[in-house]
Amino acid sequence: MKKFLILFFVLTALTLRAQEPPFWREIQAFKRQDSISFPPKKAIVFTGSSSFAFWKDLQHDFPGHKVINRGFGGSSLPHVIRYADDIIIPYKPKQVVIYCGENDFALDTTLSPEAVAKRFEELFTLIRKERRRANIVYVSMKPSPRRQSLMPKMEKANALISDFLKKQRKASYVNIYNAMLDAQGAPRKELFLNDNLHMNEKGYAIWIEAIEPHLR
Repeated sequence: MKKFLILFFVLTALTLRAQEPPFWREIQAFKRQDSISFPPKKAIVFTGSSSFAFWKDLQHDFPGHKVINRGFGGSSLPHVIRYADDIIIPYKPKQVVIYCGENDFALDTTLSPEAVAKRFEELFTLIRKERRRANIVYVSMKPSPRRQSLMPKMEKANALISDFLKKQRKASYVNIYNAMLDAQGAPRKELFLNDNLHMNEKGYAIWIEAIEPHLR
C-alpha cells in the first residue's frame, strides 16, 4: 500500500509538471519575489531571454537608474508576450528594454525573419496598449559562435525591427551586433563563455556602453 501511494504521488507530480506552461516556475519565482518586496514603479524593466537573465550585475552596471530584471533563460518572443501581464505591466514601467528573438530561430529553424519581426511588433503593441507613455527599447539579436548559421536570419530580423521602431514614438533600437564581430565579420570568441553562446564580462561591457545612452 505504501509503495502504491508513493507511486501515485510521483505520477501525480509528474503529470502536474507536464501540464505547466513553459517557464511557469520561473514566472512564479518572480511573483514570490514581488510578494516579498515589490519593485518600485516607474522603473526600467529589462525582459527577454538568457542574455538578460544571466546579467546578475544589471543594477550595478546602470547605477543611475532603477532597473528590474525580468529575463528568463530560453524564452522566445511568444513567451514574453504570454507573460507580459505578469512581468512587465504590473510594474508600470517608464521604460521597457527587450532582448529576445534569437531563441525563436533556434527553436524553429524554418522561421522567417519576417515572422520574428511580426512577433516583436505584437509585443510592442501589447506593451504600448497598456503603457502608452512607456519608452520601448529593443536590443538587437547578438551574433555568437554557437549560432553562427543563424546570423543571416538574425541580421534581416534586426533590420526589420529597426525599421519598424524608426516609425514609432518613444522607441529606439540598440545595435550591439556590429561591435561583437571581428574584422572578418565573424563573432568575436573572446566575448563569450565556454558554451560559445552566453557572454562574459567583455561581452556585457559592449552592451553597457551601447544601452546606457538609451535609458531614460
